[in-house]
Amino acid sequence: MFKSVGLIARYDQKQALKLTEKLAEYIASKGLKVYVEDTLADKVRTKEEFVPLSKLNVDFLVTIGGDGTILRACINVPKPEPPILAINMGVRGFLTEVEPNCAYEAVERALEGDFKIEKCAKLAVSAGDKAIPDALNDVVLSAGEPSKILYAQICKDGKPILKCQADGLIVATQTGSTGYSLSAGGPVLDREVDAFVLTPICSLTVFHSLVFPADSEITFNIVRPREMLVLIDGNYRKLVNCDEPPLKVTRSKNVSSFIRFETEFYDRLRNRLLFKGTE
Repeated sequence: MFKSVGLIARYDQKQALKLTEKLAEYIASKGLKVYVEDTLADKVRTKEEFVPLSKLNVDFLVTIGGDGTILRACINVPKPEPPILAINMGVRGFLTEVEPNCAYEAVERALEGDFKIEKCAKLAVSAGDKAIPDALNDVVLSAGEPSKILYAQICKDGKPILKCQADGLIVATQTGSTGYSLSAGGPVLDREVDAFVLTPICSLTVFHSLVFPADSEITFNIVRPREMLVLIDGNYRKLVNCDEPPLKVTRSKNVSSFIRFETEFYDRLRNRLLFKGTE
């Protein structure tokens, strides 16, 4: 089923780098073409080819790290994105599938086709003709400086719905509703709820989270400051001049896909995030 694989790892953890070396050798021994992201070129020893993330055209990816490693991959790899087998070497690893001690078994099951695919919606972001990557988790808007207030008018499908004054705004997907948005007081969206959520960060106005249908177009007209910081999935950042066309967020045509075995959404919530330690 699979003929090529890309390995992506967090580069600040020795265990992740060592596992990358071992998996590269193991997968290559199975007859697959193995590529390793080029940022690891001076950190891992392997005979396999190093390739930039933007050119990693493979049948599937193996990420060795936490959620940050996954988000970095999803921003940078070519579209449509190949499915991801995520091995947890992070703190919580909500998006990951298996622990390091199960890595070889997981790879073997993936090669045998013994898995299912979970597809996760993404958000498309635009500001005039400026290219901004899609978000798997969230889009964060802020003034770019601590304690500096963002004044914004928010429109849904072209109609103004409210004005707000806040340290920032978070637009989160179903996947991202368990991340920064949740920490800021937003709700968790069930996987069957086809929607995304807008959550303010330290709002000065009476404004709580809003849940929008997934086919909504949300527009942000920034009154001040004159420049706004747009942060995608905690990895990509861009300063947008507020004199330019307003920022728009809609559902993307792209999705991120994950190789899953037994774990389900609420399994991960219970074991890694919300309800840990309550049983």
